[in-house]
Amino acid sequence: MEFTQPVPLSLYVHYPWCIQKCPYCDFNSHTLADDQEAAYLAAMIQQLEQTLPLIWGRPIESIFFGGGTPSLMSEAGLDGFLSRLRALLGFRPGIEITLEANPGTVDFEKFVGFRQAGINRLSMGIQSFDDEKLQALGRIHSADEAYRAVESAQNAGFDNFNLDLMFALPNQTIDQAWQDLNTAIRLQPPHLSYYQLTLEPNTPFYKQPPPLPEGDQAWEMQQSGQQRLAEAGYHHYEVSAYAQNGQACRHNLNYWQFGDYLGLGAGAHGKITDPPQGKIWRTQMPASPGGYMNRVADGQLGRLQRVAESDAVFEFMLNAMRLQDGFDLNLFTLRTGLPLSTIEPTLADLQQRDWVSIEAGRVNLTAVGQRFLNDVLQAFL
Repeated sequence: MEFTQPVPLSLYVHYPWCIQKCPYCDFNSHTLADDQEAAYLAAMIQQLEQTLPLIWGRPIESIFFGGGTPSLMSEAGLDGFLSRLRALLGFRPGIEITLEANPGTVDFEKFVGFRQAGINRLSMGIQSFDDEKLQALGRIHSADEAYRAVESAQNAGFDNFNLDLMFALPNQTIDQAWQDLNTAIRLQPPHLSYYQLTLEPNTPFYKQPPPLPEGDQAWEMQQSGQQRLAEAGYHHYEVSAYAQNGQACRHNLNYWQFGDYLGLGAGAHGKITDPPQGKIWRTQMPASPGGYMNRVADGQLGRLQRVAESDAVFEFMLNAMRLQDGFDLNLFTLRTGLPLSTIEPTLADLQQRDWVSIEAGRVNLTAVGQRFLNDVLQAFL
């Protein structure tokens, strides 16, 4: 692998606690018990200090606080944590700093505190504006609290925020899905994540599935929803991401363009490129918050594994093929350090099958390729 340009670097911060775990959630989250905020934030700073040699001198393009429920953090705790990050890392001017927020855990004063600490983008887990559906999903907030959270965020000065919205919910009709989407659009979020509820293994919903809409109904919700979002001025730029002009999430774009990211916190993953050595590393921390804090206290960085060239090819495609506008062929070499000859035969075969198109050095999935995305990706294994 030979890298000719620096790879953009982002920071992911995982806050693992929730008030209660939703029955559809397969993320690394745990029910909040004792107050461990201070100890946990200190452990993440210690992990960062131990990791600095891997990323020394590289500016951070974006930060994303995910979970769990990061909005459970205190304003003072978050402010102190971000201050330590600024002292240890170089922030790119205009850095995007996103925090996931549950409407049931925030109010105007908390949003003001988050804004003053340095958060400049929110991602709010609305999921639905229907109280019955929210209850079925195990959410702790009501539709009214969702409205108030959006209003409070705007009043606190947040003009860059995302709303998470699901469709194909338990017993949901097409009309109800439309009503949810129209409500979200009326709130004028700069960014919308619109995606189907899926039953993930090792979740209560997977073990005891709720009554979900049939496949044709879910497809209609998706297709009509995409059309409605386009009419409202939202550009569909990734599988489930829609943004007004210039409001795409820079942090997530870095993932999909196979950029680097450092993962702090319990269960956090990372990808770090080492250009002088011609290597890409994957990092992973223990999933248990207690196990994570113990590991960091012992001075252990967690799991560090080199990414093989074949894996780098597949992982690049797995991410880049999510982009609705495709990717520039040169990006493959810049991010993987591999020559285009590595993928040219496979791309030529996919082009012959009419699964991808290549124009002016840019690769796009065709309509057929989008339907057979898994087969397209398998071709790069």
